Amino acid sequence: MNRGFGFLLSMLLLGGGPAAAEPPATPEAGTPPPVATPRAEQSVTEQTARIDGAQLAYRATAGILLIRDDADEPVAAIGYVAYTKKGAEAARRPLTFAYNGGPGSSSIWLHMGALGPRRVVTPDPEPAPPPPYEIVDNEESPLDVTDLVLIDPVGTGLSRAVGKAKDADFWGVDQDIDSLSRFIVQYVSDNGRWNSPKYLLGESYGTMRSAGLVDRLQSKWDMAFNGVILVSVFIDAKTASTMAGNDLGFQMFLPTYAATAWYHGLIPDAPPLAELLADARRFALGPYAAALAKGDALPAAERREVIAELARLTALSPDYLDRANLRVRESEFVAELLRTHGQIVGRLDSRYTGAGLDRLAQGVFDDPQAAAISGAYVAGFLSYYHGELKFGAGKTYRVGADLWRHWDWKHEVPGAFIPMPGLPDTSPDLARAMAYNPHLRLLVLNGYYDLATPFFGTEYTLDHLGLPPALRENIEIHSFEAGHMMYLHAPSRRLFKETIAEFVTRTSRR
Repeated sequence: MNRGFGFLLSMLLLGGGPAAAEPPATPEAGTPPPVATPRAEQSVTEQTARIDGAQLAYRATAGILLIRDDADEPVAAIGYVAYTKKGAEAARRPLTFAYNGGPGSSSIWLHMGALGPRRVVTPDPEPAPPPPYEIVDNEESPLDVTDLVLIDPVGTGLSRAVGKAKDADFWGVDQDIDSLSRFIVQYVSDNGRWNSPKYLLGESYGTMRSAGLVDRLQSKWDMAFNGVILVSVFIDAKTASTMAGNDLGFQMFLPTYAATAWYHGLIPDAPPLAELLADARRFALGPYAAALAKGDALPAAERREVIAELARLTALSPDYLDRANLRVRESEFVAELLRTHGQIVGRLDSRYTGAGLDRLAQGVFDDPQAAAISGAYVAGFLSYYHGELKFGAGKTYRVGADLWRHWDWKHEVPGAFIPMPGLPDTSPDLARAMAYNPHLRLLVLNGYYDLATPFFGTEYTLDHLGLPPALRENIEIHSFEAGHMMYLHAPSRRLFKETIAEFVTRTSRR
């Protein structure tokens, strides 16, 4: 789940990362001794769950693992929950590392919505009622085909810096990639999993992490991967950001605007969704792209033609599109589409709607989808974590934090000598990882109604990796008639599981 990043990205990119750390103060008389580095800890329980119609016995390990720097000094304690199938040969059993995005999100969304053996039940696409919430066996968990490790990056869950390090030392594109790579190497070593087929699964900003992480693990740590699973893709920020000076972002969002208007029945004589999206893709890369490129030199007649087609595709009025100068930001779209009905649409999933309290608002920063599920997921996870997994009591679990406000967005792309400022992009890392390991497979999952990470931006990014035809064959894309968290939608959740299970089974065979 990507919590709040897209709307305010433009505010983040001029300043860089967190402030430089101050030099340590000189010890004074009476100064308390430094806090001892915590030890790794874990709670192991034996469990069973009904998955895909059969009872599956597994071991659940909720714990904290210490990662170390190059001097072998502990620098962070990272929380995780691991699920391993009982009776399986660990050395040959697939192993998937998973995480959400943000940056600043814990892993509870994937954990309790799609991957873990327990799932919190929420209505879709409606707000969940108050507690109590129902937690059930997750029939669609992929645990029957792969062991799972759900990771909380530093600053989320129970994860925090230790020793001389500070949490902010880990808050950046490259810093985050480094710390997660150290966690994965440590976990694999501690648990004898070097010979297991390995996968990364990230959602939202977690896909930007995965693209850099697979390259780092393969090139620095010599850990080969079978596959990477990208859920609701945010790899190149230019394709998922509607902001002044980035016309590409407006092109990428147009098909999702069209899908949203179609879903809410606002397009007269609407064709089937697939046909509408094909029209929107062609227009976005053709006449719309040309019009945006001409800027103020766009002829008046061409401008009218473009506005008319934009109005047809998005159900926004020609007058509004003209005043927006053909460029409607995502925050403005969610406010405008259902304004006359007194409603706003969801950003993470535009099938969801909520009350538009300010009928004059130019843009909206609340998200009906996030509001609809957050209470249920937090209550469900913490009840499960403290109760069934018997871990974390007496500690503060940080479900989410606005780490993106303090994030260092610079990224050192492969071949560069210094980190590059501006909108981050880890697609060059992913391309190098696929060239480095020509057996690496990529599974890409996106939702049509996702206004946080638009599906067309994903397609555009993957079409611009610069790969030869043979490596392009290693990429497969699946789209769902749902949103950012497509697993909230029951039919999509089933397809989500089937797609991942088939991918892992096929790519882990020898």
